[in-house]
Amino acid sequence: MSDAPGAIPGGARGGPRSAPLVDGGARGGPRSAPLVDTSGGRPAYFNTGWTGGQNPWVIALVVTMATFMEVLDTSIANVSLPHIAGDLSVSQDESTWVLTSYLVSNAIVLPISGWLSTKMGRKRFYMTCVATFTLSSFLCGMAPSLGMLIFFRVLQGIGGGGLGPSEQAILADTFPPSRRGMAMAVYGMAVVLAPAIGPTLGGFITDNFNWRWVFFINVPVGLLSLILSNRVVTDPPHLKLARENAVGVAIDWLGLALIAIALGCFEFVLDKGQEDDWFHAPVIVWFSVVSATAFVAFVTWEWNHPNPVVDLKMLKRRSFAVSNVLMLVLGIALFGSTVLLPQYLQILMGYTAQQSGMALSPGGLVVICLLPLVGRSIGKMDARLLATFGFAVLSGSLFFMAVTVDLHMDFATAVELRAIQSVGLAFLFVPINTMSYASVAPQKYNQVSGIMNLSRNIGGDIGIAFVTTLIARRAQVHQNELGAHATALSTTLQGRLDALAHAMQHAGFGAAQSIARASGMMYRQLLVQATQLAYLDALRVLAFATALMVPLVWLAERPPARGAPSAGH
Repeated sequence: MSDAPGAIPGGARGGPRSAPLVDGGARGGPRSAPLVDTSGGRPAYFNTGWTGGQNPWVIALVVTMATFMEVLDTSIANVSLPHIAGDLSVSQDESTWVLTSYLVSNAIVLPISGWLSTKMGRKRFYMTCVATFTLSSFLCGMAPSLGMLIFFRVLQGIGGGGLGPSEQAILADTFPPSRRGMAMAVYGMAVVLAPAIGPTLGGFITDNFNWRWVFFINVPVGLLSLILSNRVVTDPPHLKLARENAVGVAIDWLGLALIAIALGCFEFVLDKGQEDDWFHAPVIVWFSVVSATAFVAFVTWEWNHPNPVVDLKMLKRRSFAVSNVLMLVLGIALFGSTVLLPQYLQILMGYTAQQSGMALSPGGLVVICLLPLVGRSIGKMDARLLATFGFAVLSGSLFFMAVTVDLHMDFATAVELRAIQSVGLAFLFVPINTMSYASVAPQKYNQVSGIMNLSRNIGGDIGIAFVTTLIARRAQVHQNELGAHATALSTTLQGRLDALAHAMQHAGFGAAQSIARASGMMYRQLLVQATQLAYLDALRVLAFATALMVPLVWLAERPPARGAPSAGH
């Protein structure tokens, strides 16, 4: 490929192909440093970061802007579904396809985003995603029918799917390992804060303006992101080399088709499973079979393919495999609890969507305050220690919720419980991402970011489906258990019924009507208690799952210390 060791073909911007690149021709590090360390096969700018001559923090803020917008969009539309259904004259069940269509297309793009970044060039791919997301957001706001809205949401999911992985890969290249923790802290702010404020912001916009503005607000942010990204983002030399090497390589169309089918069907099963009673519905069974078959075929095909769409062999790296499991469980706990607490406040305690969202928002502020501290600590402490602390706090907070939450809980208590949980979340995103990039060559950063984001998103979808299903099923179990004790022989029940009926008679109702109303009130109380117990069961399961991650963290290898070289192979 080149005449001299460590040379990057065509990288010197017009110089001989055999000449080692110097940063005077490509900007971003010491001008006298060769861009490839010939002794270790590792880019020399690996320890300084590739900035293209820009301030690295400007790059970080610019690329985080679009990612925040995309993550926000995964939750902001949820509270608008009743308004969308009414305005477009469709049923509530039909309107949920607005969410399903986005999740399916988003999931399909995530694992192949690394391959697309290499094929197209990361900057070009990233800006294409921003442009697609922005244009489709405008079209969603203008959609005249549900069918058109779903189509535009598919386009929006395709554009949004590449934003998170691209940002993570850009940050990994922009910041050297010694400062990468702070960069990932910026990314963590977007990933954690956006789902927390999404329902609140969506409720405010829908109540005070129109559901279409839930999509229109993405347009100015997207346009600004496009302008700034074009000015500050540049592709590092190793990515340009990888792109040159990919010229003429046949596209793995079968791999693309298999991963699209597997993830698309799996997302459909997760989103519609509880609604259709899971495997009692033939459509769920068939989609599950197709998803499992396509996934097995995909793994077999990609493992032996010389140029795979998704480099599954990276999972042979112990730290990377462990990091993906940790991120999957973190996604389950984060999104599962983010759905669970607002539902509890709305369904059982009568809060509005906006009020329940406000109970989550302070937790996002806790994360924002703690993430810079975690980012600075990454270079000084073992990332595994920080992740252990994070999972321990997260698990403890969920157990604490399970014994604290009740129907007499006030708003301040709800805020406090979410804030404690957010302390654990703040200590997880940065360490897990740091471990995933440890000992990985820069040429693989696109693959790392794509697979890690897929793990988080799949975890989130599993968490939402799991919590929803568990609450529905456990509520039935608790209702039967409580009902078994509510018999005519129960003196406590009869005393309560007599007291309620007596109060009804004093209010002016007849004897028969008073008894009927009293029985109805008692039955509603039984349903509320059964549902409450189901929510507590869900909290305990999430707490147990996150507790299991504490020992798993230590199966990962110790990340390199600050300034230590990383094995780029």
